[in-house]
Amino acid sequence: MTLLSAALVVVPNPTPAAPPGMEGLTIVLSWAGWIVLVLCVLGVLITAGMMAVANRRGEGGEHAGRLGFVLVATVLVGAAGGLVGALA
Repeated sequence: MTLLSAALVVVPNPTPAAPPGMEGLTIVLSWAGWIVLVLCVLGVLITAGMMAVANRRGEGGEHAGRLGFVLVATVLVGAAGGLVGALA
């Protein structure tokens, strides 16, 4: 039992570090994240505008599905960093 306890005490806990040369990929991922977030916000605004115009015409509920899709995409973009961090 002493050998097992000594082995458990010596288990290293390395800090995660990106390999050399990954700075470019990190920049590309950051830009892609911002671009997708801007597209999601534009999608919400465009869908809201379409709902306002459709409501004026008497076709109010037809865009609710699109709004749900855009909101789910926005939540996924916002949670992507946390999801990847939890999995890694």
